[in-house]
Amino acid sequence: MDIATVIGIVLGFGLIVGAISLNTSIMSFVDAASVAIVLGGTMAAALVAFPLGQVFKIMGVVKKAFFTRPVDPVEHVGALVKLAEAARRDGILSLESHLSEGQHDEFLSRGLRMAIDGQDPSVIEAALEQEVETIMERHGNGKALFDSIGKYAPAFGMIGTLIGLVCMLQQMDDPDKLGPAMAVALITTFYGALIANLFAMPIADKLAVRSTQELGAKLLIIRGVMSIQAGDNPRVVQQKLMAFLDNRQRQLSETRSE
Repeated sequence: MDIATVIGIVLGFGLIVGAISLNTSIMSFVDAASVAIVLGGTMAAALVAFPLGQVFKIMGVVKKAFFTRPVDPVEHVGALVKLAEAARRDGILSLESHLSEGQHDEFLSRGLRMAIDGQDPSVIEAALEQEVETIMERHGNGKALFDSIGKYAPAFGMIGTLIGLVCMLQQMDDPDKLGPAMAVALITTFYGALIANLFAMPIADKLAVRSTQELGAKLLIIRGVMSIQAGDNPRVVQQKLMAFLDNRQRQLSETRSE
């Protein structure tokens, strides 16, 4: 689980609820009609903008933001260097036994199996790069869905506020009802801003970070597979892969290889 995502959302809601509780009852900010307008309207707009199947995958996308295991490029470098050592010592066909253990990344295993089968390097590289493009497109679709929710929610909050204002203006003959009516009218704007800024847009940004991390890991694996296929010295393989790591990760990788 991504603790940062959980802490951020819980902390954000906690601070807002705490601020409300210091001044008034939390129930003053609960209005079923406002919830229906913002949530219902936002989902309706998302259904108009995206295919039905993509909208129905929303919970799976949220799950990725909360539960995706962080990518460890240092771990990939270590695994590729060990595979390069085995290929250098026993031949590339010996890697089949290493892959059968099921300990390696699936993307890495597919690339090495193509190399073991003797496929042309250009074919291997093209196939792996196409898979990366497909993954990035899928990630982009998930992020776009949450970007849209972040865009639509405040708009429907304003629509709810306009509806509330119209209802309020119809009660101008009763001054005692104006205050409560105005409060209800503004709650929808509050809901829209809350959904957009504490949930939808942060989730979209987290998905973008995860996608960038995975892209870097996939490119690292492609470079490693192609280097192993070319028969490079394990030390050369490691040096090529170091270009994908920052200074801290490079130090950690060198420490693990000792």
